[in-house]
Amino acid sequence: MMTGFEQYSKKTRRAVFLEEMEQLVPWHELCALVEPYYPKPRNGRPPVGVERMLRIYFLQQWFNLSDPAVEEALYDCVVIRQFVSGTVWESSCSSG
Repeated sequence: MMTGFEQYSKKTRRAVFLEEMEQLVPWHELCALVEPYYPKPRNGRPPVGVERMLRIYFLQQWFNLSDPAVEEALYDCVVIRQFVSGTVWESSCSSG
């Protein structure tokens, strides 16, 4: 749905914060610490990647979001989706 505001580009405080956290948080090292304890794929639905799950968890802590609230934010906010999926910034872990 086009609203007419697509032509304007201003970084929000949230976008600036997430860019800073992308640079400051040692994603690769955190993934390496968690990986041995993270569920391995078996029968059924495969688990979400380690890096993606860590990013979601950090978002919940930074923005005080419950599980349903972070899920809604992922649907609603492009900046948050990009942060979790790593489409704006290169992914640090191979499993993310």
